[in-house]
Amino acid sequence: MAGLDNLDQDLMSATHVAVVGGGCAGLAAAARLAEHGTRITLFEASPHLGGRARGVSWKNLSLDNGQHILLGAYNETLRLLQLAGRNPEEVFLRMPLRLHMHGELKLNACPLLPALLHILSGLLLANGLSLGERFTAIHFMAWMKLQGFKLDKDETLGALLQRKRQSARLTRLLWEPLCLAALNTPVAEASAQVFLNVLRDSFAGKRADSDMLLPRCDLSSLLADPLADYVERKGGRVVRSAPVVGLSKPDDFLLETEGGMRETFTHVVLATSPFRLQPLLEHFPQMADTVDAVSQFDYQPIYTVYLQYPEGTRIDSPMLGFAGDRNAGLHSQWVFDRGWLCNQPGLLAVVISAEGTHQKLTQQVLAESVASELATAFPHLPPPLWRKVIAEKRATFACQPGMTRPLQTTPVPGLFLAGDYSTDGVAANLYPATIEGAVRSGVQCADHILAELRRKQ
Repeated sequence: MAGLDNLDQDLMSATHVAVVGGGCAGLAAAARLAEHGTRITLFEASPHLGGRARGVSWKNLSLDNGQHILLGAYNETLRLLQLAGRNPEEVFLRMPLRLHMHGELKLNACPLLPALLHILSGLLLANGLSLGERFTAIHFMAWMKLQGFKLDKDETLGALLQRKRQSARLTRLLWEPLCLAALNTPVAEASAQVFLNVLRDSFAGKRADSDMLLPRCDLSSLLADPLADYVERKGGRVVRSAPVVGLSKPDDFLLETEGGMRETFTHVVLATSPFRLQPLLEHFPQMADTVDAVSQFDYQPIYTVYLQYPEGTRIDSPMLGFAGDRNAGLHSQWVFDRGWLCNQPGLLAVVISAEGTHQKLTQQVLAESVASELATAFPHLPPPLWRKVIAEKRATFACQPGMTRPLQTTPVPGLFLAGDYSTDGVAANLYPATIEGAVRSGVQCADHILAELRRKQ
């Protein structure tokens, strides 16, 4: 935004922004504001920053509360990492797009061809698909490109795939794994338009946009802590273990924390989970429609099963997928070798996205079931030394067609909503519940505040 560095210093000193929530959206908003000299205080209810993308300490190891895959198209996240002093080429293992479903499918995008040809050639040469399935998938991708990745009317991805004659096997091996990874929502419920938005950004721009970026460290070290450090270096405050229990606007915003802190602010960015908004907005009748809209959201879980094997244990790739029949009681979807990625030898992380039969199991039974599935897939594996299950039961909103997402700007002057569930009002920009979706929303809220300050000069 041109001219932001030249904002009037008196105006800037009179501006004080509260960011409520220290997840990716709140940290992105705070960092963007700090970048342009705005006075900020960020409040996080827990002792740890990062929200659904944070490190967890266990047995002297730094685990994550959910294993994340980022993409080369995540431009805002990558820019913020660099702003905070992190080199993406050092903190990620970058791989050209590959979809390897163990024992069934090997699809590699060609790193020598431009987008979209790189993925079309990958489909053409995919090992594990029949010739008919390959051409059906290529035809579908070409149709999406001709449509500009835009539907006349949103529908479930399952309905779209059926309409475009994608077979059940092709859906199971290709489209369902991509949908679960991107939207964390079952194909039968997922928004086809949001899925197409992700494919557009990943496949239709630069070839490198589809690269898979696998974190080489825990997510707190990757993103949350560097961004918090950056905000503090720029003069902002980051207050942990400070749940906000009251927000009102007698003149400026009055914010109260559980610990008794009372402070006034000119602007507030609410960057909490949508299900935590209602008590913060009880003094703002203008926000009743927003509260009602988010109360209609459904949520999807993410389970991560960590299995520690002896140090010399490895699988033959940093990341592999499984496309087993969920109805047959198979749970594993993705397995990550954290020995490859994070220098944690022998540690495998198995991710199970969205709702399923695994939710009915105890954590011990689920961990034993996943260990058994891995032993079948990789006969060389010895018994695990220990198991740990981390369940985020409301990890993401269910990304369904027809959702009413609240706008980032609100009827209350100076109040903004940041979070992967909020929108700037442009359908083409709708994104699922991802790190990039959260970061984009935080940056956009910050830019709304900066633009307002610019107009006041």
